[in-house]
Amino acid sequence: MAANKKHRLLLSSSSSSFILVLFLVSGVSGQSVTDPDGSAGGGGRREMVPAMFVFGDSLIDNGNNNNLASFAKANYFPYGIDFNGGPTGRFSNGYTIVDEIAELLGLPLIPPYSAASGDQALHGVNYASAAAGILDNTGRNFVGRIPFNQQIKNFENTLDQITNNLGAGDMARALARCIFFVGMGSNDYLNNYLMPNYPTRNQYNPQQYANLLTQQYTQQLTGLYNLGARKFAIAGLGLMGCIPSILAQSSTGSCSPEVNQLILSFNENVKTMLNNLNVNLPGSKFIFMDTAQMFRDILMNSRF
Repeated sequence: MAANKKHRLLLSSSSSSFILVLFLVSGVSGQSVTDPDGSAGGGGRREMVPAMFVFGDSLIDNGNNNNLASFAKANYFPYGIDFNGGPTGRFSNGYTIVDEIAELLGLPLIPPYSAASGDQALHGVNYASAAAGILDNTGRNFVGRIPFNQQIKNFENTLDQITNNLGAGDMARALARCIFFVGMGSNDYLNNYLMPNYPTRNQYNPQQYANLLTQQYTQQLTGLYNLGARKFAIAGLGLMGCIPSILAQSSTGSCSPEVNQLILSFNENVKTMLNNLNVNLPGSKFIFMDTAQMFRDILMNSRF
């Protein structure tokens, strides 16, 4: 599957993606990838990890909302205009960052949970859902969505299926080498804390809310660890004070320093949380992907 060259160049040119891959797979030997149909996966590259499991929101959803009663869908044009086969449910013209990382790892594109079955799940599953959040009530204005807690339950269902085929021992050893990519939190601000129809902003000041989110996030990531996950890539939040919906609320079209400060507080909490998890969960490796800095790099070093 091919995406627009310019789109993929932006992703590939980000040093963060390459550093992420090299860091996570250091010391892991490769083996060839074969898709269920017998073709080579990951563009013919060698498989650097057994699989990648993806959790998140619209930034990495690849079709899980397609059949939900939801206002958060992307299975129609102009989404997918540069993706081979057209719209898939990705909120993008082509690849998402997890598609690019999968290719760098020699894996085939990871299927959505809603469509993964049988051998398809052996290279990983994408559980991400647009409008989803760390908190279960986040995104309710979009009606249907799959919160992080439910995404983890869906992963448990996948584990049961794979364990029946591989056996518990082989499954545990393989899981310890897999990558768990998690990108959560943006909707907990955009479609919860900053929404006038939510009481959240009246209940918590910014730091209290960031603390609430990371307390829940800690429990959820620990839950994945208890299910066998060991290698985690955790994406921080970008500067959401500069996204179009926030810019449109400014009479001057300027970024919102207030919203950006909310995000920076959350990101700092997440960094501290990951440091603690690395210390307290034996054998784990949690890394923080600085999304805000990644896109600053792209903008400063872009070549068109």
